[in-house]
Amino acid sequence: MKILIVEDENDLREVMTKKLQKYYTVDYCKDGREAIDYISVYSYDIILLDVMIPEIDGFEVLKYIRASDLDTSVIMITAKDKIKDKVKGLDYGADDYLTKPFSFDELLARLRVLLRRSTNQKNNIIHAGDLTIDTRNRIVKCCGIIMDLTAKEYMLLEYFVYHKNIILTREQLEQQAWDNRFEGGSNIVDVYIRYLRKKIYDICGNKMIKTVRGMGYKLEVDEQDQNDKK
Repeated sequence: MKILIVEDENDLREVMTKKLQKYYTVDYCKDGREAIDYISVYSYDIILLDVMIPEIDGFEVLKYIRASDLDTSVIMITAKDKIKDKVKGLDYGADDYLTKPFSFDELLARLRVLLRRSTNQKNNIIHAGDLTIDTRNRIVKCCGIIMDLTAKEYMLLEYFVYHKNIILTREQLEQQAWDNRFEGGSNIVDVYIRYLRKKIYDICGNKMIKTVRGMGYKLEVDEQDQNDKK
């Protein structure tokens, strides 16, 4: 896999490049204009794109990527913690985002998610433990039995499956299933998590969605068991 890092903080860029080079082929640049030059010449599987970069900001670079009909996955990196900034990136076509400071393990996990997503999109079937989702037809099966889900429940569960074994904050889940007018601050996510947990438990007797105290939720799947099933 080939990755482009677009980051103007020298120390962070150098650390990310050095660590990721152990696993992937990596190019890097420090501003938006240089990023567009790279993207127009080379093909990348994933671009790690900082929002606040010189010359041309990350949002404009992202708009260029999507206007060019490139199917490259993009993870936005931002020091901002405002919902509107993250929503803006997602609306422009980002696949995911990381807020500084972040751990390298979290970055690797999100890269693996995008790789799985890219692979699974070829046959439109994704798996997580006892769950199987046909993303084209929006059919979810738990232990082989079709689940009756609302549109919101489906969007949340699909997001969980794509991000299995990764902690997702309430904010991330809100942004995934509700539009920009939703300002958070309610327990709506918790309510829908309860719905999903009950429906999964009623079919398979499995409590897959775990609460991570003070952080959010995680769809917990035994990766080794998952590989054995495949």
